[in-house]
Amino acid sequence: MAERQPTGTRIRERRQERGLRQAELAQSVGISPSYLNLIEHGHRRIGGKLLADIARALDLDPVALGEGPDGGRVQALRVAAAGAVEPLRPAPELARAQELADRFPGWAALLARQGARIEVLERRVAELAGRLTHDHDLAQALHQVISGVTAIRAASDILAENPDLDRDWQGRFLQNIRTDSETLAEASRALVRFLEAPERATAASRSPQEEAERWLDARDHHLPEVEVGGWPSGLPDGPAGSAVLAWSRRYAADAARLPLEPFAAAAREAGYDPAILARALDEPFARVLRRLASMPGGEGWPAMGLVICDSSGTVTHLRAFDGLDLPRSGGCPLWPLHEAFAQPGRAVRAFAALPGQGAPRLICHAVAVPREEPDPDMPPLMEGTMLVMSAPPGPSVGDRLVGPTCRICPRQACPARREPSILG
Repeated sequence: MAERQPTGTRIRERRQERGLRQAELAQSVGISPSYLNLIEHGHRRIGGKLLADIARALDLDPVALGEGPDGGRVQALRVAAAGAVEPLRPAPELARAQELADRFPGWAALLARQGARIEVLERRVAELAGRLTHDHDLAQALHQVISGVTAIRAASDILAENPDLDRDWQGRFLQNIRTDSETLAEASRALVRFLEAPERATAASRSPQEEAERWLDARDHHLPEVEVGGWPSGLPDGPAGSAVLAWSRRYAADAARLPLEPFAAAAREAGYDPAILARALDEPFARVLRRLASMPGGEGWPAMGLVICDSSGTVTHLRAFDGLDLPRSGGCPLWPLHEAFAQPGRAVRAFAALPGQGAPRLICHAVAVPREEPDPDMPPLMEGTMLVMSAPPGPSVGDRLVGPTCRICPRQACPARREPSILG
């Protein structure tokens, strides 16, 4: 069944079938021809008495002209079908989504609501899995819970299997069970607090590098004081502040080589293409990538994200960006950032597609170069840098099918998969 047409279109087609002019139909229902023209072209919504009057004048049931189920519900049905983790057999008849919504509005509403609920739950699972992987405090709490359960079970098994055990030994095992139970209870309470109220997490639950990046995120990673030869103020305390200062020194070196206004003008002229910029300015590609990510937003400047990692794949600096969901370590090896390490010094440009319906499509520029000057007595300390920007909606045949981590990536046929996904 073809998709239901808008009410205005159906009114116009029925009027033309009956050989009526706009003025005639408008007069019969008590509105102006210009207002009817707006209705027929979808510029005015219609309902109630006016819809009933027009339907009567066209000799139709008002239900045949009404909008029917919310068009958003039909779209929600399609999104629910497209979001299936595995291909469905038989496949959903997408062309008949409107028919389903018309004939069975209750079932359609239920399916759409469940599809939306599943999407919310999958996001929550992804968030929790990410925290499980990268949050030290959460990992420690889980370790304490598992260790406590294991110790209690071992002691209980010994008591159950040895009913004639000496009273003193029984007392020792019972004391151990009591101590382990108290430890388990406290670890469980900490874990519940952590999972139920993640928004209460403080800076103490984040690493100094993560705290420094949050501080930079709040300033859009642009440091006006450093641009003019100064140093940033209001730094976070402790190691996080030291991390901001370390980044500021690097920022200052980049700004000295590529001053703000001339660089911004050159970037616009180059269409924000870092390869063109690096050649035109005769500057290292990695420096151009960092500098592009440090420009102030506004005036048409595109949003950009930045990732820097070492040769182990551990992220050492991150500027947040929609779709750039990379863990600190153990992430997807298919990102262009990791490919760059296979060809040091060569600029890599690739489009990246994330899994999921409506997921962002990115264009990535990456390069891997030595972090310090070569030392003949030491292996080179390589560093990879990747700049990301939004790309036109796809997908395209040449896209890199990347993801966050195997644990929360639904691509079952991925050749880089290391472990099963918890999403099914």
